[in-house]
Amino acid sequence: MSAKSVVSRSMMAGTSLACAIFAASLVYLPARSHVAAQQAARPAQAGGRAPGGGFSQPEPIDFEDHEGWTQIFDGKTMNGWDGTPEVWHVEDGAIVGQSSDAHPSGTTNIIWRGGDPGNFRLKCEMKLEGAGANGGIQYRSQNVPPRPRVIPPERLAQMTDEQKARMKKMEEAGQKYAKWNLEGYQADFDFNNRYTGQLYEQGTGRGIIAWRGQMVATEPGKKPRLLSSVGNPDDLKAFIKPGEWNQYEIVADGNTLVHIVNGHVMAVLVDTDPKYAQAKGLIAFEIEGGGDLKILHRNVWLKKLP
Repeated sequence: MSAKSVVSRSMMAGTSLACAIFAASLVYLPARSHVAAQQAARPAQAGGRAPGGGFSQPEPIDFEDHEGWTQIFDGKTMNGWDGTPEVWHVEDGAIVGQSSDAHPSGTTNIIWRGGDPGNFRLKCEMKLEGAGANGGIQYRSQNVPPRPRVIPPERLAQMTDEQKARMKKMEEAGQKYAKWNLEGYQADFDFNNRYTGQLYEQGTGRGIIAWRGQMVATEPGKKPRLLSSVGNPDDLKAFIKPGEWNQYEIVADGNTLVHIVNGHVMAVLVDTDPKYAQAKGLIAFEIEGGGDLKILHRNVWLKKLP
């Protein structure tokens, strides 16, 4: 079966399931409110449960719970990971990418070569150092040659000679490290927190699809459409810790993709456009940006879903 057939079938199933859940919620929510009011009026039994059953809260978030997860970075070596040693190394239990004006990394990745998972949860800790630092987690991505970068003439006319020289160095680095170029979904992460948490698509032309604070859906032949807000982007930004370790989790299940930072949902995409949607692909860490910078990753865990 072709990849597109798999994606299409997954889309149909995912869309039907989403519709069923939504329709059921319209019937269920009023009933739940009525039952909840009745339960609140009754004395609680041991364990917080009301007489005759009722509802209980889920267990609290535990980022350190690794039951059913596989550690895909051992904290000591690059075993299972593929990236240029001119950019990537292991330091103090972390995969570290490093770049400078003297030795720019361009946009490049270190790729996990343990498979191309489809449905999964991925979690790790990430930290950026340097005001120009930018990166992210690539997933369901494809290893492809880099595309030529096209700068609009009006933008080029506004650039200083220094900016043009830096851009040229970055492009040369991108060609030098072309072996590790990827296209596909990215959970964005930048030092200035302008983009952290959003869903960006590297290299395909779609660019930013779901900004921080958005739940977005795509359909064939249409522009992405906002389904809902998951929070105010500035309020969500307050949960991100610049220059410190941040907990990042991705949930990729069918056509639904969720980005979570420090226990808060940042962006959701329901991708049902068969031209772009990917059912599976590579996982990688990206580095890019100008100036002296580092991007660090540790405690990398993967849980495959059915």
